[in-house]
Amino acid sequence: MSLTLVIGNKNFSSWSLRAWLTIELTGAAYDEVLVSLYGPESRRQLLLHSPTGKVPVLKCEDGVIWDSLAIAEYLAERFPEAHLWPLGQTARAFARSICAEMHSGFVPLRSHLPMNLRRNQPLSQVPAEAQADIERICALWQEARKRFGQDGPYLFGHVSIADAFFAPVAARLRSYQVALPAEAEAYVNTIYQWPAFQRWYRAGLQETESNA
Repeated sequence: MSLTLVIGNKNFSSWSLRAWLTIELTGAAYDEVLVSLYGPESRRQLLLHSPTGKVPVLKCEDGVIWDSLAIAEYLAERFPEAHLWPLGQTARAFARSICAEMHSGFVPLRSHLPMNLRRNQPLSQVPAEAQADIERICALWQEARKRFGQDGPYLFGHVSIADAFFAPVAARLRSYQVALPAEAEAYVNTIYQWPAFQRWYRAGLQETESNA
């Protein structure tokens, strides 16, 4: 049962963070390979691991999986006892829906507030299209918590793939000091108290590479 997760810089790579948190949720042993995303040899090194030249990539005895959502689904099926998706058909459907929206949407937020864990400074002004993304995300969080989160502090009560997918958003909102409704701020605090996220965050703060 050999697993290797190939990731990018922990300070910057939001998609790597999603896959890393998900594999941590399984409790399974795995090897981690970190490839610098901004060095002169980055592209060549990435292509040694990834058919797309992008991260994350999960290597297993069955082959290579190179998309974060596909990695999450593979791990959920391989480790059913970990309950990576929420329990209950309706909750799982809603969780998959919001993860798919996160996976394919929110381009203005990604563009204007790229993940940078070392940052602790607001933008002079959040562009209107990015603010609309933030408001949509806060609404998704509020709905998940109201409908399914009664049994714990995460989106669906217990920690799940949905939290792994929105953790980079929480990091962006904290790094750029975005003012949030009380419920959304409480959820950001929950992510920052998540032990797995804390390990990634501390490692990201120690990195010195620039993406400029």
